Amino acid sequence: MSMLPFDDREGRIWFDGELLPWREAKVHVLTHALHYASCVFEGERAYGGRIFKMTEHHERLHKSARVLGFEIPYSVAEIDAASEEVMADNGIVDGYVRPVAWRGSEMMGVSAQNTKIHLAVAAWEWPAYFSPEARLKGIRMTVSQWKRPAPDTAPTDSKAAGLYMICTLSKHAAEAKGYSDALMLDYRGRIAEATGANIFLVQGGVLHTPVPDCFLDGITRRTVIALAKERGYEVVERPIMPEELAKTEEVFLTGTAVEVTPVSEIDGYRFTPGEITEELMTAYETVVRQTQDKAASAA
Repeated sequence: MSMLPFDDREGRIWFDGELLPWREAKVHVLTHALHYASCVFEGERAYGGRIFKMTEHHERLHKSARVLGFEIPYSVAEIDAASEEVMADNGIVDGYVRPVAWRGSEMMGVSAQNTKIHLAVAAWEWPAYFSPEARLKGIRMTVSQWKRPAPDTAPTDSKAAGLYMICTLSKHAAEAKGYSDALMLDYRGRIAEATGANIFLVQGGVLHTPVPDCFLDGITRRTVIALAKERGYEVVERPIMPEELAKTEEVFLTGTAVEVTPVSEIDGYRFTPGEITEELMTAYETVVRQTQDKAASAA
């Protein structure tokens, strides 16, 4: 991945209805979102110039904004069009797309009903989240000290920026210990997710995944569940305690950035990426590329 800072790049960003030079897409230091986390976003992947499940992402963006108490002043269709425009304008073929909506700087305080709602869409080239070598052998994880909050203490059904600070803290702590990522438990001590991805456990040929009642039911998660069921695998959504890792043969993560990534270790519990994980990795790669191929055929 390029180490260029994200505020100093060539290209253009769609910002409140127009394409601005990348370096001019700025907000004020007293923007409400910076101080009070009134911000929602999406993370999307493009394959062969087409954004995978684009409209579904933008529908969720609108939902997240409503959960945080504001309405985005652009329709889902308009955000779809803006995202495609940004991709084309910047010449992105395989990349990452980041729509973000936030409260502006008209009011500074906890109460901010009269702030302007802004929307921006940026896109950039994006290689694999983990290296190919790490993906093939599985990544190492450690359990975070931070837990996913209860749904009556935070807007856990939104992709809200503020919910990700504990993810940053968790991932930084894991990397400092030599791990690739952290496993986050929920407020009840159950397995929840990784810092930016959902998790699946394979036990006796059956896929088990936590019930997403205090974290996002990821778009990639739902895609992989459908792919698994199409291939005859049983998928069980249920509460999972960390002790169950002892009887688990395979573990993998799912997410827009990580796609399907095997896990080889979680704090001493060891797993071998096996047939089910490999099959779903291939199936996911196929389905995202089929989307690209269908779009190309239609064009």
